[in-house]
Amino acid sequence: MGLTRVVLGLLALVTLCVPLGSLVVDAVTEKIDGGGLINLGNREHTWTPYMSLSHLLSEIESITSYFSFRTFDPEGALFYGDTDNGEDWFVLFLRDGVPEMQIGKGDVLVSVAGGHKLNDGLWHKLELHSEGKFVVLKVDDHRELAMGLHSHEPDTSKEGYIRLALGGILVSEKKLLLPLNPLLDGCVKGGRWLNLSTLWDSTPRKTAMSCFPNIKAGSFFAGTGLAIFNTSDLPGVDPKEERIIITVNTSSTTLNGTILSLRSLQSHSTVLSVAKDTNSGMMIFKVNTETTPINEKFDEDLISFNVIIHKTSVAFETKNVSSESHLRSGDYSSILAAWNEGMLLAFGGVPEDGLDSGSDYMEGCLDTIFIQGQKIDLDQASFKDASVSSHSCPV
Repeated sequence: MGLTRVVLGLLALVTLCVPLGSLVVDAVTEKIDGGGLINLGNREHTWTPYMSLSHLLSEIESITSYFSFRTFDPEGALFYGDTDNGEDWFVLFLRDGVPEMQIGKGDVLVSVAGGHKLNDGLWHKLELHSEGKFVVLKVDDHRELAMGLHSHEPDTSKEGYIRLALGGILVSEKKLLLPLNPLLDGCVKGGRWLNLSTLWDSTPRKTAMSCFPNIKAGSFFAGTGLAIFNTSDLPGVDPKEERIIITVNTSSTTLNGTILSLRSLQSHSTVLSVAKDTNSGMMIFKVNTETTPINEKFDEDLISFNVIIHKTSVAFETKNVSSESHLRSGDYSSILAAWNEGMLLAFGGVPEDGLDSGSDYMEGCLDTIFIQGQKIDLDQASFKDASVSSHSCPV
């Protein structure tokens, strides 16, 4: 049960890049070969790994693995390995863009983080190898991190099986020394993992995202799904000004469909929505049953608009269209109260009764989203369809 056993498990994991489910394989699975260009965001559940396999430790010969990795995402799980059914485990992930490694062995937990931020949208070569009792991470051929763990227990590193996973972990998140959000919008390619040629298990996905040849930062909606927040988890109503401000910035020239919608949990009705009409190029602003086309074609390099909800008005505001021109008078105090208690704020469509379904899906890229001035990460959504890329858009 020495560190070598854990290291072997994690190194076998490190360079694979294909869609798979958890090690507890569902009834329907696919067998996939690693080493291709793979999108880590292709998973439908927060902690479920993208891929997984189990292999005999006695057949592990190499202790070095490497792959190339690209992301704009600041946080998420890259890869995981364990032995002894999860008693000894390792995970590599990003936090604030910086690589971090954690090792768990019984009641002993070790964590180390540091180095350059990797969420710059560029390809980086990552290599993991073992140096005695240390796991070493190299980034672009430079030694970045080293983590060691010594155990006085007998070394049984060649006994049993290793379990490997990419894009998630196979043990309870409660075992982690420091918590993290495992969702990771990133791609890997050119993987070489130990001496294994084993096929990996994957649960078929209803939607599979490819890796775009070139990317920019933003949230991409493919036109087949949406992201939904419960407003009680978002910044609350400003107690001084008693208003809610939703800000959206986009430079997508082909944007169409519903950009955002707000729905009541009590009446199950859509309170307001903002959509882009492809044919006319105009924004469609709807509050309750009243619809107003914004009579301006948005063809600037960057579109920025605010939806502002006051007690007595709801306004749509852009650089060229003033809120006074499109002011909706009425009593909207109930929206402010319901916001803190909980409503459904969706981006990319209009949610239906089931959170995993909707209508009028949007296709295009949203550069940034702000609620009450705070930047919103789609990985924090209550539900996000697997077709939505949280941090990368095609160029």
